[in-house]
Amino acid sequence: MTTSDIAVSGLRKAFGSKTVLDGISFDVPAGSVFSMLGPNGAGKTTTVNILTTLIRADAGTVRVAGHDAAAETKAVRAAIGVTGQFAAVDELLTGRENLQLMADLKRVRSGDRLVGGLLERFDLTESADKPASSYSGGMRRKLDLAMTLVGSPQIIFLDEPTTGLDPRSRRTMWQIVRELVADGTTIFLTTQYLEEADQLADRIAVLDQGHLIAQGTPAELKAQVPGSHVRLTFAAPADLDAAARILPGSVRDEQDLTLRVPSGGDTASLRALLGRLDEYSLNATEFSVHTPDLDDVFLALTGHANNEVNAQ
Repeated sequence: MTTSDIAVSGLRKAFGSKTVLDGISFDVPAGSVFSMLGPNGAGKTTTVNILTTLIRADAGTVRVAGHDAAAETKAVRAAIGVTGQFAAVDELLTGRENLQLMADLKRVRSGDRLVGGLLERFDLTESADKPASSYSGGMRRKLDLAMTLVGSPQIIFLDEPTTGLDPRSRRTMWQIVRELVADGTTIFLTTQYLEEADQLADRIAVLDQGHLIAQGTPAELKAQVPGSHVRLTFAAPADLDAAARILPGSVRDEQDLTLRVPSGGDTASLRALLGRLDEYSLNATEFSVHTPDLDDVFLALTGHANNEVNAQ
């Protein structure tokens, strides 16, 4: 039976008259990536702050690494690592010194060996003895995450870990996250990039106006949104006309000679569609299957476009 590293039930939080979290509940299985998405002001950062013991909830129960987040704050803090939206490195120190400082603060044995290993793992060895102020944005984010790993936390909270990074640095961070999970670490991720959640998350929770309005795997969430279709391209207008007549609900594009046909997106519906064309001796020169992505899911569930997603 899979254990939960994070278990939240009936979590509520208000600031004055504004209710930010209105009784949300979720579990995060050990050794998985859990991503929380939501529009600006949805309550994501408030959730993270409660889970990491920075603020107290008004009601509900929160257990992190088996400990009560309100009553056992020291035990929770010992089990977690937190990387915020901005790299929290000391720019006056070198990369090596930043890591050594964390090792000293956490009283890690064999700190020198640990620091060397982290520098190598994050591809920072060549820049290890240069001041962090000279690092690029991607290097600072890698150093920040490396510092979070000092002490081998059981759970890591990543609050928009790749914001502002170029595509190459972002994919490097993705690979590091995958390696951490493969080693058994649990990741709680907030991100403004829906592709990032799609790539990394085992489960996603969509938070809107203090309510969790959907939870599930990326595939399960996409299946809730209609819009899967097959796009067929034909060589001649006559073929397009004939196909449109035999495929109800299809939408044609005269200029591109394409037909958009509603479909379940699975192999059975695709076979049925192609069989229908074959029955009438029609041949599509090209076909492609299109399914809703997380952008579609997010818009359908919240009414907000994905460019309004921020970790709040």
